[in-house]
Amino acid sequence: MMQFIENYNLTGIIIGLATFLIIGLFHPLVIKGEYYFGVKCWWVFLLLGIAGVVCAVLIHQVILSVLCGVTAFSSFWAIGELFAQRKRVEKGWFPKRKS
Repeated sequence: MMQFIENYNLTGIIIGLATFLIIGLFHPLVIKGEYYFGVKCWWVFLLLGIAGVVCAVLIHQVILSVLCGVTAFSSFWAIGELFAQRKRVEKGWFPKRKS
């Protein structure tokens, strides 16, 4: 499979598409995470980010390493977005969970 990807120069396309999907996945994760758990779930994103960085360093295959890095830094981004999401909820832009 990797030979096919390299022969047809598809590495950039695969990384771009997967990055798009990973970032797209994190948007609803932040919204749902804040809705159900508030900002106290930030540490889950931190652990996921650290694990992604470690995997990116340890994996030698370029595509998988890059995708681990993208996932890691999307997780780090999500921490800041959790707190921003809390402010958006306070402004009434998103629904607040009824306790």
